[in-house]
Amino acid sequence: MSDVVVRTETDLPDAESTRALGAALAGVLRAGDLVILTGDLGAGKTTLTQGLGAALGVRGQVASPTFIVAREHPPLPREDGSRGPALVHVDAYRLGGLGELDALDLDSSLDESVTVVEWGRGLAEALTDDRLEIDLERPRGTAAGADPDAGADDEADPGAGTRHATLRGVGPRWAGVDLAALTAR
Repeated sequence: MSDVVVRTETDLPDAESTRALGAALAGVLRAGDLVILTGDLGAGKTTLTQGLGAALGVRGQVASPTFIVAREHPPLPREDGSRGPALVHVDAYRLGGLGELDALDLDSSLDESVTVVEWGRGLAEALTDDRLEIDLERPRGTAAGADPDAGADDEADPGAGTRHATLRGVGPRWAGVDLAALTAR
């Protein structure tokens, strides 16, 4: 089992800062990298992936793949004619276990893509020893205008509140990668 080799934390005050973190990650991610995103509904998993996809320069709108489970975004040509890696965006929320994840055949595209698995904790680690784990936490009971003593519905405004992100690079691939530099503002 691999060990965490690098770790950093940051606060994300809004959706744009969450997308910006995704864009910054695009600068260090490369084909073959696995990113596992963990967080409650509305924590910013898809928003972070949108920033990543935009910065990687991939085709198509990055949206939650909840109902289709996996979506591949091929790379668009860059100004110099080269192409970056594809983005494979997976939502493991509805998967019943490792067998269903294996059925997606992610191993076949892992080497030439950046693979992002939302809700992947406890499943996607089996894909590779090297991975970037990102936990996104959103505040609870802070819906805009809500009375915290009234048992406010946390889903009333899923965009409200500052998120907290913890990034952990696991395995030798992440040795020497300065994740803290990505979160400095």
